[in-house]
Amino acid sequence: MVLPPALKKEVMDKFKRSPGDTGSPEVQVALITRRIEDLAEHFKTHQSDHHSRQGLLRMVNKRRKLLDYIKQYNMQRYRELISGLGLRR
Repeated sequence: MVLPPALKKEVMDKFKRSPGDTGSPEVQVALITRRIEDLAEHFKTHQSDHHSRQGLLRMVNKRRKLLDYIKQYNMQRYRELISGLGLRR
């Protein structure tokens, strides 16, 4: 499931660190979180879609690694990001 370009731009604009920023860890985590939310909705109607569930687990693991990276280098950015995304940690 690919995010529509308008939605992707909206997410990037909210979490970018500088003009033209598309690849910072914060932006990557925000985009992955949005895709995880979309897949969660998908699984409400398609419980037996095991192939997509494997992709979901990979995205969750990648997001966790990126969050650990941000936390290691800048705790303030980490706290702002998880509060902005509404993550539980």
